Amino acid sequence: ATEGKEEERKKENNPSRVPQGKPGERSSVLYSAGQFFFEYLVVVSLKKTSDGRYEPKITYQFPKRENLLKGQKEEEERLLKAIPLFCFPDGNNWAPVTEFTSETFSFVLTNVDGSRKIGYCRRLLPAGRDVRLPEVFCIISCLGCFGLFSKILDEVEKRRQISMAVIYPFMQGLRESPFPAPGKTVTIKSFIPESGTELIALTRPVDAHLEHVEFQALLQRLSPHHILLIFASAVLERRLIFLADELSVLSQCIHAVAALLYPFTWAHTYIPVVPECLIDTVCCPTPFMVGIQMRHLDRVLEQPMEEALIVDLCEGKIIREVGDEEDILPIKLQNEMLTSLNRHNNNNNIHTSEQVNALVSEAFVHFFVRMVGHYSSHIKWSKNGSGTFQERAFCKAIASKTNRKFVKKFVKTNMFSLFIEEAEKSRIPQEGKW
Repeated sequence: ATEGKEEERKKENNPSRVPQGKPGERSSVLYSAGQFFFEYLVVVSLKKTSDGRYEPKITYQFPKRENLLKGQKEEEERLLKAIPLFCFPDGNNWAPVTEFTSETFSFVLTNVDGSRKIGYCRRLLPAGRDVRLPEVFCIISCLGCFGLFSKILDEVEKRRQISMAVIYPFMQGLRESPFPAPGKTVTIKSFIPESGTELIALTRPVDAHLEHVEFQALLQRLSPHHILLIFASAVLERRLIFLADELSVLSQCIHAVAALLYPFTWAHTYIPVVPECLIDTVCCPTPFMVGIQMRHLDRVLEQPMEEALIVDLCEGKIIREVGDEEDILPIKLQNEMLTSLNRHNNNNNIHTSEQVNALVSEAFVHFFVRMVGHYSSHIKWSKNGSGTFQERAFCKAIASKTNRKFVKKFVKTNMFSLFIEEAEKSRIPQEGKW
């Protein structure tokens, strides 16, 4: 029965025409040390079509895969077909330029088997004097570590300004290095003509669940009050649309919102930057968290969508809301979190990015501990070692009426169900999560 329910849930949340993504904070595959850093490096360039427009195409792929089995080949074809769309999600309205500011963003794709791949992108203008078109270097990896890959893309960009030929040995060296454990460093040797051999140190942050996130990006664009309204919508798995001009802003802010849910995981449609041709995703009746470029605002508002929270990251305001967002979270805890966020906001210049991440995360984890931290004492264990969650007793054990009212809604979410399913399999409480 559980398997059937799981299959149904997957079908409901993943319309096959849209490459879907889910942030993988709790997926162990994202954090296992020693695997390959990446699966592919691809270059996506804009090629002129017969009608004079530009279409993104993969012009370079490393490594080239040979002797793939039929299923692997089909999966690779699907992946390589989706990548150009996500590297140039802003359509084909391009013209050659002499200046262009590099931008970094990412996307998430889900395979048929539910495993996830992350595309780390750097859009840049190759070296030259004449007018030319930007291109995207995209690293495909199943490892969630945004800071680390941003540093790798810095190295790729530096080499691109010399020659494409200098990128290959660097990426080969990276591919042969094992992904470091949290807090550890891996050193890559790299030769650059006229500069000699360089040693590039790549250090992985100590706290695995925060290594893919930048809460400062969110605090710089939204008030603590707005962040709490967004969190309240996300925690009840509603529809959230974020708008910004820059792909990097959309990407950073959406990853940060998803990370506020830790130790729970957003289990629905998740597209940090929606390609122009997929904007009708916002008509989807199931929950989603998506980012759309600001120039499509009118088109978004025209869509026949169900209730959604629409956030303008340029102006730092909420354009459309359901109306009850202020009442979702218990007021006492809401005020505590507000105080905590205001404190971090006022000290933004003092704290490092890692400190802000830790402080913000702590405030939200504390909220979940207060609300549902007693879950493990309401799992009844049978002799054969399988557990059954006692939902009624769990809710009844909450003394505060306002807290109980919230928890009764929260236990119905997919993210809570998945968390409990995992807990029922193991007699060891998920202590590492809290």
